Amino acid sequence: MTTTQRTEPAQNADERTMLEGWLEYHRQTLAWKCEGLTDAQLRTASAPPSELSLLGLVRHMAEVERGWFREVLVGEDAEPIYFSDEDRDGEFHLTEADGWEEAHATWQAEIEIARRNAAGFELDDLSRGKSRHSDEPFNLRWIYTHMIEEYARHNGHADLLRERIDGVTGD
Repeated sequence: MTTTQRTEPAQNADERTMLEGWLEYHRQTLAWKCEGLTDAQLRTASAPPSELSLLGLVRHMAEVERGWFREVLVGEDAEPIYFSDEDRDGEFHLTEADGWEEAHATWQAEIEIARRNAAGFELDDLSRGKSRHSDEPFNLRWIYTHMIEEYARHNGHADLLRERIDGVTGD
């Protein structure tokens, strides 16, 4: 694992730079919470009966990036990576075969596609696709704001998971 460098978002930037900065900060925070752990530690669930784990969170965020920036924003028919209609929470159902290298590479690939797709839109531009939750299009501003919220919520989970695993805490 490499050492994640978190970049503080600019304090006086324009709106788009600010939104992108906060999204990148939260992406970096999740990677930082996973640093230095073994695959077994990354698979460690929070507390029974929950299956929530750091590895599951990374896989979940790969799905979320894919869903919002590929399916919703550009209208791509992107099949799920880890879940299915039969197992809607498949990204959290880990086996011994599931590991950091694959999950991290998949997550990073989805982030790169998200960046590329978002670059083709202005903040007020409406999505070409729809979400599972609404038939109405979303503007890019809403998607960025939602993604920041999604990462922030799950980074809170990551804080608790990491502390349970090895006692490491931090913002």
